[in-house]
Amino acid sequence: MQLNAKLCCCLGAGGSSRGCHVLMGFALQVYHAACNGALYSRPFIESFEETPMLVAVLTYMGYGILTIFGYLRDFMREWKIEKCHIAREREEQKDFVPLYQDFENFYTRNLYMRIRDSWNRPICSAPGATFDLVERSSNDYNWTFEYTGRVVKDVINLGSYNYLGFAENTGACATAAGEVTVKFGVGMASTRQEMGNLDRHEELEKLVASFLGVESAMAFGMGFATNSMNIPALAGKGCLILSDELNHASLVLGARLSTSTIRVFKHNNMQSLEKLLRDAIVHGQPRTHQPWKKILILVEGIYSMEGSIIRLPEVIALKKKYKAYLYLDEAHSIGALGPYGRGVVDYFGLDSKDVDVMMGTFTKSFCAAGGYIAGRKDLIDYLRTHSHSAIYATSMSLPVVEQIITSMKCIMGKDGTTIGRSRIQRLAENTVYFRRRLREMGFIIYGNNDSPVVPMMLYMPAKIGAFGREMLKRNIGVVVVGFPATPIIESRARFCISAAHTKEMLDRALDVISEVGDLLQLKYSQHKVLPSLDRPFDETTYEENEE
Repeated sequence: MQLNAKLCCCLGAGGSSRGCHVLMGFALQVYHAACNGALYSRPFIESFEETPMLVAVLTYMGYGILTIFGYLRDFMREWKIEKCHIAREREEQKDFVPLYQDFENFYTRNLYMRIRDSWNRPICSAPGATFDLVERSSNDYNWTFEYTGRVVKDVINLGSYNYLGFAENTGACATAAGEVTVKFGVGMASTRQEMGNLDRHEELEKLVASFLGVESAMAFGMGFATNSMNIPALAGKGCLILSDELNHASLVLGARLSTSTIRVFKHNNMQSLEKLLRDAIVHGQPRTHQPWKKILILVEGIYSMEGSIIRLPEVIALKKKYKAYLYLDEAHSIGALGPYGRGVVDYFGLDSKDVDVMMGTFTKSFCAAGGYIAGRKDLIDYLRTHSHSAIYATSMSLPVVEQIITSMKCIMGKDGTTIGRSRIQRLAENTVYFRRRLREMGFIIYGNNDSPVVPMMLYMPAKIGAFGREMLKRNIGVVVVGFPATPIIESRARFCISAAHTKEMLDRALDVISEVGDLLQLKYSQHKVLPSLDRPFDETTYEENEE
C-alpha cells in the first residue's frame, strides 16, 4: 500500500537522501523533489494525504445543495416571504451606486450563518490550557445571539496560540506586567519618534536582537502591521517579490502596497521558486528587460493553516545562488521551534545572518501583542525613518512590553531558571505525541511532524459546525476552518498544541476527538497506521534528534 502524500525525509551527510520507505507501519511513496540531504541536519517529514475521491464528491455535492437552497432562500427574501437580516440598500437609494454587493454576500447569508456559532465565542478567563466560556444561544438561526448567563468551566483549550503556556494570570510575567501598569499606566499617547520612546522599549529591542543572534531589532505595536507596513518600505517599483502561495494576508497586503511586481510560487516547492528566480534573472523586468532593482522572497516559518514548515535550508541556498533577499515571517515558529526556541532558523541549525529580514510576532509564544523586524543594524536604522509603523503608530503599551521581556528572558534562561527550556521541550513532546495519536486513530493530518499547528481534515461543510459543537458539548474548545480560508473541499479543524497541556489533558482531548470522529465519520485516512509503543513522555525529543 502506498500513501499518496507529499513526504520529504531529508537526512544529514551521515544518512541517505533517498528517504524512509517504511514509516509507522505502512509503505510510503516518497517525493524526492528538491530534497537535498546535504542541507539538512535532521529528518524533515511532511505529509499531505490526498482527499479520498468519494469524500471529495460528497463535499462538492454538499456545497451544491447548500448553494441551491441559498438561491431559493434569496428568492424568498426578495419577495418578502422570508426576512433578510443582512445589510441591504435603502429603497430611496436604489438609484445610487450600491454600497453593498448583494451577490458577494451570498456565502455569508446562506452558508456561513448556518455555522456562525462555531466562531467568535466569548471567553471570560485567561486563555491558558483551559478556559471558561460564556454560553450563548440563538433563536434566529445564528443571525443574533443572546447570553444565557451560564459559564462553561474548564474547557480544554486546543485553539489558542499559547505555544509556551505564557497566557497566565499568575506567575512572573503577570506580576511584572502588573507592577509596570501601576508605575507607568497602560497607554503611551505618543509615537516612538515623539514622546513615546521609553527605556523599556529600547531594552526590549536589544533583548530581541540578542535572542535572535542579529545586530539589531525593532519592535512594533501590531503584528499584522509589522508585515503590511514594513514590506512597502523595503521594496517598490522596479522590484520583484516572490511570494509563497499560502502566505499570510499581512504578507500579501504588504506586497501589494509596495507596488512591486509580485509572482507566486507553489507552496514550499523549491523547483517552482527556482524557476521564477531563473526567469527573473534571465528576462529581467517586463518590456524593458532591465535587471530587477531587488528580488525579495517572502516565506513563513510555520504555515498556520497547513501546519507545514518552510524548507529553509533550500530557500537560503537558492537565495544565495541567485543573489536575492529573504524575508522570513516567524509569527508561529518563534518560540515554538528549535531546541532554544529561536524559531525555524534554530530548528534547522542555520546562521541567522543568512536571513536578510527576520520578522516575528509577540502574540503567540510570548502571549503579548505586536511584532518585530530584526537583521543588520543598517536595515533597522533605515526602517526607523522609513516605516509607516514606526513613524505613525503609537508606542507599545509598557505592560505588553514587560510581558514580552519577562517571557523572553525565561525562554533564554536569563531569569536564572530552566523553566523556559523545559517548556520548549514539553511543547515538542506534546506535538509529536498528539500528531502520532491522531494518525493512529485514522484521521488525515496535514503538515510537519514537529509543527504545533495540527490541521485535521473535516472536508464536508455540514461537519464543520457539527465538529465544533460536539467538541464543545464535551468541554473541548477547538477552531474549525472552512472556505474561503481554505480550498472548498479542504475544510478542517486546527488544533494548537501548548506546553501548558498535560498528558492527561491531551489524552482526554484525544479520546473525545476519537469519539466525535466516530460519530461524524471523520476517520478518512485510507492507510492503516499501527499503534506504536508509547515512549516515556518526558524523553527528550530534541536530544533524540541530535543523536
